[in-house]
Amino acid sequence: MSSTLQLTEQLIARPSVTPDDAGCQQLLAERLKPLGFACETIVSGPADFRVTNLWAKRTARPGAPLLVFAGHTDVVPTGPVAQWSQDPFTPMHRDGKLYGRGAADMKTSIAAFVVAVEEFVAAQPQAALNLALLLTSDEEGPAVDGTVKVCEALQARGETLDYCIVGEPTSVQRTGDMIKNGRRGTMSGKLTVKGVQGHIAYPHLARNPIHLFAPALAELTTIKWDQGNDFFPPTTWQVSNIHGGTGASNVIPGSVVVDFNFRFCTESTPQSLQQRLTAVLDRHGLEYDLAWTIGGLPFLTTPGTLVNAVRAAIREEAGIETELSTTGGTSDGRFIAQICPQVIELGPTNATIHKIDEHIPVADIEPLKNIYRRVLEKLAQ
Repeated sequence: MSSTLQLTEQLIARPSVTPDDAGCQQLLAERLKPLGFACETIVSGPADFRVTNLWAKRTARPGAPLLVFAGHTDVVPTGPVAQWSQDPFTPMHRDGKLYGRGAADMKTSIAAFVVAVEEFVAAQPQAALNLALLLTSDEEGPAVDGTVKVCEALQARGETLDYCIVGEPTSVQRTGDMIKNGRRGTMSGKLTVKGVQGHIAYPHLARNPIHLFAPALAELTTIKWDQGNDFFPPTTWQVSNIHGGTGASNVIPGSVVVDFNFRFCTESTPQSLQQRLTAVLDRHGLEYDLAWTIGGLPFLTTPGTLVNAVRAAIREEAGIETELSTTGGTSDGRFIAQICPQVIELGPTNATIHKIDEHIPVADIEPLKNIYRRVLEKLAQ
């Protein structure tokens, strides 16, 4: 059994459902300390939701560039255990696949990070590349006491990051066929349109907020917020929930609440989107309250030192040309990109993430580790 596979299984065996790290980071710190990593645990969050974060850094040459591997030790809940082929936290092999919660998202990547670093440091202990790992147990949850807190601490102390690889499962058919060189931003809104409640038989004595909002909704669904660019599709606006009424069939509601979300690219800003949306509401003469939540800003790493190194490493190890993509949801890369100019995401296939019987092909594990190691070698040249 390879060292990467063995470590992956050790991590899967720890039931680290958000925000519980279940000892994963301690296990990893024990592997990193003999390599010269200074390991710092940053605990955050309320007493009933304690989040464990690990910042481990190795300085081989002061002033040399710093490459950070970033990821999360937490996993999503298993769902009905009876529907799994085995205990979700007991690694199992079947038909050339490794099964277990976190196998794809993202304990294999973390194991590959660590073993790649071990091999690289053993071969080039004084290489002109400093290394760090940033791990959290709050990525699958609210993500308010995890990576963002570590980034804030690093920024406050003047730490500079040059490159970052996030181990999210980005591949589609085989390891390395797709990497994320950016992600869209996300911004949600909760809109309360006000009317006047009344008897449904006397509409002239009431003001139906659903009817009042309907023309504005129709207009909002037709707006082209931007055209996107070479790396991002156009910004989208989607309604996720509409709540109105008392539950009675003979009462006009006094208000309607609308939940919506923007997934926006670098062609728009939160401010520009907010202004354009409220202009529509105002033009329709609505009385409303509106609360905004910015879940993350978009980030983009254009082809350059890091992207080129990753592309070359994938080409040499897997014999394929990787596809650059900014599709999908958000990741902790959105926080890291605020303090690091070059961030990409690279990990195993994502077909089974968050599913019952999550798994990864065993044959994909060593190539992923080798790709990570080759990236280190190229950045150290």
